[in-house]
Amino acid sequence: MIYIEDLQNKIEISEDFIKRIENTIDFALKEESVTVDYEISMILVDNERIKGINSEHRNIDKETDVLSFPMLDYPKGKVYKDVYLNYDFDDTYFDENKLVLGDIVLSLEKAKSQSKEYGHSFERECFYLIIHSILHLLGYDHIEVQETKIMREREEYILNKLNIKR
Repeated sequence: MIYIEDLQNKIEISEDFIKRIENTIDFALKEESVTVDYEISMILVDNERIKGINSEHRNIDKETDVLSFPMLDYPKGKVYKDVYLNYDFDDTYFDENKLVLGDIVLSLEKAKSQSKEYGHSFERECFYLIIHSILHLLGYDHIEVQETKIMREREEYILNKLNIKR
């Protein structure tokens, strides 16, 4: 189950765009071997709102493009695909038999400005940020060089499989 709420009014989005977000999330999770029913919530916001959330949760008083709030506690050293294949999450991680993966907050306003800055489409920027955030919900990170390399490879792999080009 994917819950999407549009709390911004700077960028008009269509029902088709929402459907493509849902399909992208579902595809990325399948590519990461998530085979159980899941729950993710996604909030679409503007720069002002994401700045407030960023300040409240990370003590960083500036806007950002996307925030991820994973709900799972991964076993030490166990992330990526093998978590779903080899680790049993207890009932506290489920809501009505759905694995609760977490929440995503995406600033469409920031995605729009970054798409212009990077020279690709708004949709490509949004879908990249969504995949990036999904990987964070699954335990990927980019703090250390090796983690960054793995995460970037997965992002590009999924984008290419979806035929989302720069």
